[in-house]
Amino acid sequence: MTVRPTTSPRSVFCVIDEEHRDLAAAEDAAAGRFSIQGTTLTLGVEPDWMGAALPADREWRLEWSKFYFGLDLAWAYWRTRDQRFVRAWEQLVTSWIGQVPASHDSTDVIGRRVQNWIYAWDRFSRAGAALDTATVAGLVDSLEAQLAHLRANLTAERNHRTLELYALFVAALALPALDADGSLRAFAVTELTRNLQDDVLPDGVHREASTHYHLLVLRSFLGVLENARRFGLTVPPAFRLRLARACEFAVHCHRPDGGIPALSDSDTGSYRRLLRLAARLFQRSDWLYVATAGRRGTPPGATAASFESGGYFIQRSGWGRESSSFADERYLIFDCGPLGDGGHGHYDMLNVEIAAGGQALIVDPGRYTYHADESDGTWRRWFKGTAGHNTVTVDGLDQVPYRPGRPKGPQPRATFGGRSTHPGLDVMWGEVASPCYDAVHQRRILFVAGEYWIVEDRLTALTPHRYDLRFHLSPAASAEAHVYGGAHPVASASGVALLFGDAHDVAIEPGWVSPAYGIKMPAGVVVATERQRTNARFLTVVAPRPRWAPLPRLRVQTAPDAAVTVIAIEGMSIGSRDLVAWKTHPEAMDAELGTSLAAVTRTHRNGSTSTWCAPPKDLPPRIGGARRRMELVV
Repeated sequence: MTVRPTTSPRSVFCVIDEEHRDLAAAEDAAAGRFSIQGTTLTLGVEPDWMGAALPADREWRLEWSKFYFGLDLAWAYWRTRDQRFVRAWEQLVTSWIGQVPASHDSTDVIGRRVQNWIYAWDRFSRAGAALDTATVAGLVDSLEAQLAHLRANLTAERNHRTLELYALFVAALALPALDADGSLRAFAVTELTRNLQDDVLPDGVHREASTHYHLLVLRSFLGVLENARRFGLTVPPAFRLRLARACEFAVHCHRPDGGIPALSDSDTGSYRRLLRLAARLFQRSDWLYVATAGRRGTPPGATAASFESGGYFIQRSGWGRESSSFADERYLIFDCGPLGDGGHGHYDMLNVEIAAGGQALIVDPGRYTYHADESDGTWRRWFKGTAGHNTVTVDGLDQVPYRPGRPKGPQPRATFGGRSTHPGLDVMWGEVASPCYDAVHQRRILFVAGEYWIVEDRLTALTPHRYDLRFHLSPAASAEAHVYGGAHPVASASGVALLFGDAHDVAIEPGWVSPAYGIKMPAGVVVATERQRTNARFLTVVAPRPRWAPLPRLRVQTAPDAAVTVIAIEGMSIGSRDLVAWKTHPEAMDAELGTSLAAVTRTHRNGSTSTWCAPPKDLPPRIGGARRRMELVV
């Protein structure tokens, strides 16, 4: 093949630039050491790419082969001008080219490697590094071969297709000699637009229902928009419209502490830098406000966000004005939608994640691993299964028969019943029916005064079952976790108390939380159990509270005039009393509530009262049960 005169690529916008500026990682790579997914191996700067002894989980090799460490090497050279970093990158790249066929890896790995080679090469070039002529020639030839294979073998859909198409787009801009007639760039833009429309639902949620993959996909699409701006290109209006909706979900799904919930094969982490980019490209001061934790911009107009196509519903106490800082606001995300498309969907219908006081309290444990076999008890199954989420299991079964990848056969069905949002009171509800058992699970969530939550779970069946309600604590919240039994058990943890309305068997069991792939941390799981019951009800008050606050107390009564009492709830005025009542059926008649679905009356210490009502905006399906009434006393 003829060696082209290319000595450096045209500079392109690198959307992950600030994430790979690690001098320690560069020093390791220059010495042939690679730390991936919690495992460090010394393989040399000219590794045996095809035959080295690597971890059993194939994801380690795939991540290694994507060459993210090249960006750290280039950054280290930029900072130090030490030629060791240039030579190490050249050796790693040329050894890979000499050993591995261009078509060897899966196309998603090829797409990442193409991008990362171009990004690192560009960074080295802008820093004035002189690459060896033979290295450049081999690099260009290999990129051409990998791009040809990539274009001919694109993944048919979803997030892999997005990153593969973005690799074609970046390569066409950076190396115009490989796209002399512009056809590669035009193809990439056309297909990315189609991919965006196909994969991002009308409400903005990615079809895989994974917060992590949603943000990774968003990263590529925002990279398209920024590079198009820099190179004077236009994208179709439909591209911008659907991308804006995807950004809206990204803004609202971020917790007040800056992290994202780890829903459906997700890692946690913060994407605020990406929100900054989105805010600039779309000139949205409200997105900038969230991206900067309230330091710049203007707060969003709503604290309640609904994404009904994707099945995610968010409650938030505020945006960091008046009495609370941005990070200290309260937050809940409710999953009442379909399982994520493809193999990433966890069996997590009616799952919630809750944060307050600058930390996650009740969390989705994440994904941990894709490495699994078909036997019971694998880590893949633990993190993907229903028991690995904040919902109810029936007889210990998953909501759908377990498979490491996408499920087969009949699917569980989640139905969102409706939502009524008003100042001081936000109510939402839904149910899930599974093909694995006859019990129907209904969940209702009331967010009271922007301070605490009431979660009502009802299980209705024709035959007796064991029901287990789980709340997975974050590692931080697991500290000092205790259970106090009695007629109304309490699970107390760091930053939160869970108060149960009935005398369930309540225990704290060992669990795990995975903040990133391949890494897991021990954490407690609060489990409330009802055995041999046809129908069951769990009534839980989730009360964020400081460590020094006394434990709340609770009263519950099942008759029409029943009440629940809770005292010393963090955030409520000393000496106040909340009377909370709601209807299970919106059409039920009630002298006190009238047409309201729910109402709260707060009696303050001085005897004055405040009342919040939730009128029935969207009527839910009739799902059985009687009205419940709760009294919270502080």
